[in-house]
Amino acid sequence: MPKTAHSNDSMPTSSPGAGDDSRPRRVSVAFPAPAPKSAAPLLRMDGVALVTLQRPEALNALDFALLDDLALALEDLDKDGQCRAIVITGAGTRAFAAGADIPELATQTSASLRDEGRFETWDRLAAVGLPLIAAVRGFALGGGCELAMTCDMIVAAEDATFGQPEIRLGVMPGAGGTQRLTRAIGKARAMELILTGRTMNAAEAFALGLVTRVVPAEATVDAALELAGRIASMPPIAVRAAKAAVLDADERSLSAGLASEREAFFGLFDTDDQSEGMLAFTEKRPPVWSGH
Repeated sequence: MPKTAHSNDSMPTSSPGAGDDSRPRRVSVAFPAPAPKSAAPLLRMDGVALVTLQRPEALNALDFALLDDLALALEDLDKDGQCRAIVITGAGTRAFAAGADIPELATQTSASLRDEGRFETWDRLAAVGLPLIAAVRGFALGGGCELAMTCDMIVAAEDATFGQPEIRLGVMPGAGGTQRLTRAIGKARAMELILTGRTMNAAEAFALGLVTRVVPAEATVDAALELAGRIASMPPIAVRAAKAAVLDADERSLSAGLASEREAFFGLFDTDDQSEGMLAFTEKRPPVWSGH
């Protein structure tokens, strides 16, 4: 569950219902969040939570367990009447989240992805009513880019890299990439990025309207916390209502688009190219596409 007021333990914390307590949590929660230097002499940010993805050894790759922990942490904070805004970041300096966990995905089929319902966790993340701010350093690729776009605002470091390179693995974005990236930067630019797997730096992402701010790398989390603090000082009911209204204006047909995207993504796990792409990734060699 979220930490109680005045706690600032940086170790991963568990959430009620998080499942097997024998494994380490892949998400840590600091609530209230530590105050940025600009807020001195304050030590804590009242109303602001800092949620950190904790798989730095895997560049914070989004396996199913991490996504489950993240959803539980955000849902707990969303129900906490003292929380007003949430910053999400990745442990370390190399990646916000470098993508999905490819070895875990490589064994899936379209049937297993549908039947196990693991992608429904993304719907839980999108349903959080509190404002979510992604603080992105390093790589935000594939699922990492999709997670950043699921947030309401993105504060990007000058060293941040964004992209949807799933096409290189024989698949396509399956957690909102085709829908949210298109809404953020337009059809033509989204099409080029998704169909080639090209990445873009923070300056380009800002110019295209994907990110809210670009800041020096070492200031990324502090800048996101400052933004969250300003939001947390606003009337909470109005903030929730305003967020919902903006999303309604931007996403009236998003649900249908996400459903279509998900089915297309699942179907690709019945192809030879998906198997080849993920096997080649694991074996660290160029893939050979068959078109089947």
